[in-house]
Amino acid sequence: MAEGEEEVNYASWWSHAFWTFLIQYSAGRRRFQHLACCLGILCVILLGGIIGVCVYLTLIHESDPNRFKENSSLRATNTKLSLENANLTRDNKYLTHQLGNLTQAYNVSERNVKDLSAGVQELTTKNQELETEKKNLTQKIQNLTTNWNELSISRAQWSIDSYCLGNADKKCKPCQRGWLLSQPSCYAYINAQPANQKTWEEAQGDCRGKNSDLAVAHDSEEKEAINENGLGSNGFWIGLRVEDGKWK
Repeated sequence: MAEGEEEVNYASWWSHAFWTFLIQYSAGRRRFQHLACCLGILCVILLGGIIGVCVYLTLIHESDPNRFKENSSLRATNTKLSLENANLTRDNKYLTHQLGNLTQAYNVSERNVKDLSAGVQELTTKNQELETEKKNLTQKIQNLTTNWNELSISRAQWSIDSYCLGNADKKCKPCQRGWLLSQPSCYAYINAQPANQKTWEEAQGDCRGKNSDLAVAHDSEEKEAINENGLGSNGFWIGLRVEDGKWK
């Protein structure tokens, strides 16, 4: 191809590209114009709607002004109710917490009641046992009282038999038969043979079985009387004795 032909083709290509760009730019510009026109129409419609709403509200306010007052009152009431609802919610949380504490305290009290009931049952059982023991002791006391009365009667009869019966003058003596009177006491001297002699403890037990005790000299006269009546015997025990080198 010749150099002149290449220059002509190159210029033709640039010319074609330029006109193509202008056509595309014109088409894009028309699209933007259409879009801008649509947005403008929407803005006009929106503005008209706002104006219409304002006019409508103005007409309503002029036709019924009490409705706005009621609306304001309702808003104030709603605010008040919201505040009261918040207070009630707070009180409900507090009461729920208190209910939990009371429930816990109730459970503790219920356990204490169970423990006390068990304690009462145990005390009732012990009381019944004590009542049974009381009845047994009362019966024993009655038996002992009966035995004591019988012994008292027997002792009284023994006293009559020992101090009163068999006396020629039919008078009761100050000492029972076989006993010697040495003011202010009565004495019985038992001159036992060595084979029948008793220990000090045995002699004391024998005396106490006869409602008496081993002789104890309270003064020199009583001591002399005991010695005189005991002369010629095989020995006798008195209330004193020597233990570990000491008189007791």
